[in-house]
Amino acid sequence: MIVQRPVFLGSLVLGFFFFLFVNGQKCSKSSSLVGYESEFRMLQHQLRGAFTVLDDCSFRVSRFDMLSGSDVHFWGAMTSDFENMTDSGFVISDHKLNQTFNNQSFVVRLLDNVTWDQIGVVSVWDLPTASDFGHVLLSNATEQDSSSSKSESPPSESKDAATPGKSNNSEPFKAPTMFDNCKKLSDKYRLRWTLNVDEGYVDIGLEATTGLLNYMAFGWAKPNTTSNLMLNADVVITGIREDGFPFADDFYITKTSVCSVRDGFAAGVCPDTVYEGSDAVGSSVNNTKLVYGHRIDGVSFVRYRRPLNDSDNKFDFPVNATENLTVIWALGVIKPPDVINPYYLPENHGGVESENYGHFSLSLSDHVDECLGPLDADNKYDQGVIIADANAPLVVTAGPSVHYPNPPNPAKVLYINKKEAPVLRVERGVPVKFSIEAGHDVSFYITSDFLGGNASLRNRTETIYAGGQETHGVLSSPLELVWAPNRNTPDQLYYHSIFQEKMGWKVQVVDGGLSDMYNNSVNLDDQQVKFFWTIVGDSISIAARGEKKSGYLAIGFGSEMTNSYAYVGWFDRNGTGHINTYWIDGESASSIHPTVENMTYVRCKSEEGIITLEFTRPLKPSCSHRDRPECKNMIDPTTPLKVIWAMGAKWTDGQLTERNMHSVTSQRPVRVMLTRGSAEAEQDLRPVLGVHGFMMFLAWGILLPGGILSARYLKHIKGDGWFKIHMYLQCSGLAIVFLGLLFAVAELNGFSFSSSHVKFGFTAIVLACAQPVNAWLRPPKPAQGELMSSKRLIWEYSHSIVGQSAVVIGVVALFTGMKHLGERNGAENVDGLNWALGLWVFLGVVTVVYLEYRERGRRRARNLSRGNWVLGNVEEDDSTDLIDSRGGFRDKDDEEGRNGGRSEIQLEPLK
Repeated sequence: MIVQRPVFLGSLVLGFFFFLFVNGQKCSKSSSLVGYESEFRMLQHQLRGAFTVLDDCSFRVSRFDMLSGSDVHFWGAMTSDFENMTDSGFVISDHKLNQTFNNQSFVVRLLDNVTWDQIGVVSVWDLPTASDFGHVLLSNATEQDSSSSKSESPPSESKDAATPGKSNNSEPFKAPTMFDNCKKLSDKYRLRWTLNVDEGYVDIGLEATTGLLNYMAFGWAKPNTTSNLMLNADVVITGIREDGFPFADDFYITKTSVCSVRDGFAAGVCPDTVYEGSDAVGSSVNNTKLVYGHRIDGVSFVRYRRPLNDSDNKFDFPVNATENLTVIWALGVIKPPDVINPYYLPENHGGVESENYGHFSLSLSDHVDECLGPLDADNKYDQGVIIADANAPLVVTAGPSVHYPNPPNPAKVLYINKKEAPVLRVERGVPVKFSIEAGHDVSFYITSDFLGGNASLRNRTETIYAGGQETHGVLSSPLELVWAPNRNTPDQLYYHSIFQEKMGWKVQVVDGGLSDMYNNSVNLDDQQVKFFWTIVGDSISIAARGEKKSGYLAIGFGSEMTNSYAYVGWFDRNGTGHINTYWIDGESASSIHPTVENMTYVRCKSEEGIITLEFTRPLKPSCSHRDRPECKNMIDPTTPLKVIWAMGAKWTDGQLTERNMHSVTSQRPVRVMLTRGSAEAEQDLRPVLGVHGFMMFLAWGILLPGGILSARYLKHIKGDGWFKIHMYLQCSGLAIVFLGLLFAVAELNGFSFSSSHVKFGFTAIVLACAQPVNAWLRPPKPAQGELMSSKRLIWEYSHSIVGQSAVVIGVVALFTGMKHLGERNGAENVDGLNWALGLWVFLGVVTVVYLEYRERGRRRARNLSRGNWVLGNVEEDDSTDLIDSRGGFRDKDDEEGRNGGRSEIQLEPLK
């Protein structure tokens, strides 16, 4: 080993020199771009930096700032137009930029197969979103970036800003976002400046994470002032107008209030030109020159130029670049112009010192570098948000690109309600109506793909949620498109044209009310948990929301916790929501067994401690091993689902202990009829409903049938006893029927005709109520010796048939009521009652058969006795049936007149 070490070290040295030789040959400096310098044009992610070509295969990036992206690389193309950048661009280096950069410098090496002759534009490019964060134009490129030509071109370029695309190595391109100095005024406000003493001016850049219609103010206090520094101060008010373009105006402060003009005199925070009045025309009181401005990623930036020695001695102060002078700054809300004031006027900044306003001593000649890294706004997309309204259609048109949020982009983009590519916010469960008027070459659609334009052409897959190739229209003939996002719709989608990439922008899908996202809902036991569900095909979407704070929320399918399937929503220490599934076969923590169910669209969220869990599962789980507990967790929509709930303080996906047991739980299950559109909960039997059932049994099972039997089989009793028994039983039964009906209606707050029990019961009651009316309309009996009228005959038949039918249907209603009770209270509690009711009906039928047999025997005996009639056999027969052997009805009076009546015989004396 001692002998081989010098040989090993020698090999390393030779390899190192060989590497240098090979790379030295490869990285020559033959390209005309060697030594080329430029600054990055900022387009997104607060990108800043300087660019220098070192040799034929590398370049240096210095003073580099950028907010992180998802998959960012250096990208090359010949020109900066949309088609060339997106269709012909390519990655030029394996150097990745997937991080936030804070004023950093590094060297980047080109790929082996890439040369400078192939590149006209070097871009910082995010691959998944096809986004250009910023780029540098090389000397052989021309600026054709239509996406930024309107929104970023300053009104006038500074003299030291060379035109991009021209070979001018001595005067490199100076980006308006780059400065020599930067001072941090607050966490959200920065001051940048570049001093040009020879030319006698200073370029100042104000940059802040502030609202769109907010102002940024900076200026010099009146010399030798020690208090009330705002008064008589010379400031510049800058900001971004409503149309997205910047402004910078020279102001003078005479009063800490909004500018007002009375009787020709101006007071407050007013533009210099307002103080001059009509004399301001053609004057030079406003010496601030706007250079550039933009609003990107929620950050407002304005660059303006100010002379050091101003000829305006009224409202502007001379600035000595080498002297420490007091400067003031502020942030606040600005008042847009109106018919009275044609200026953007700042209002009171408010807030606390050092956050919304302040002052300090500044010397422009000092070098200051306090801004390490880019500003990062909370809301980066404020170009416009449109909230969809179910009652008002969204008008979709096409127009020129001015402030498209994701360059590069085509020249024509989508507008919604006259706003360029706004963020569209929709609610789940609330239909959105679009009126498509963008032209026949723009087919509007909602897609999961970030770029749109038919992802299949880029060998990518996408999910289309609405629209398609046929969704196009014009102003004279708009096409209406209705889209209803549901609870399974992703949080982030995009609207685009199916024929062109990057014409639209984002769709934010937010939760509406749970009642909007689900078709049915019901309160569970004790009103502390609300249960929601929607059945679609062979799957069911379920949600549960607690009405009180808890550490976890559990719902179970079963009569009690034991032998139930449970779904538990809970949060871990990091605040991440989870939903776990279990099979419970006991009352201890060891009896809770985790299961694996096929759940999709799982969400668990907490709002101020109130937990909401949501998931979608198949009605019948598909399992390869049928012996697993979760394979038996099937939901049949046609039968009631027993639902219970529990809440507790703490849950875990590890080993459960007694500390994970519930602190509050439902006292009884709630039976939910899943297929009912009314979303009513079928709860356990209530005592009042039990009284209702008993009263209906008493009426339809005893009293009303007894009244019918008395009318048929008690006619042989002397007098009208049978009629009184019939009337008393029928009236009592009908009264009890009405009383039982009132009990049920009062307890259930009405009733629905969807169940067979209600249909049969209501029919029986209608028939029973028809009997007293029928009796009141009874035709008179025929006189002795007269035949029965047809009206009387029809009445006899109808009275008998309607009464018997009412009892039969009432008995059927009793059986359907028992079935209804079984659906509510479980078949195991109702089977005995069903058998008892069936036995009672059977005994009733046997009794009727026996009575009918005796009645027919009595009739035969009576007919036989009539055949042996003798004088004086005048016994009255009240047992005659209403229906005789000839099939007709008879009254008792008719029988007396024709058959059973007394005959008078005249006896003459014998001669």
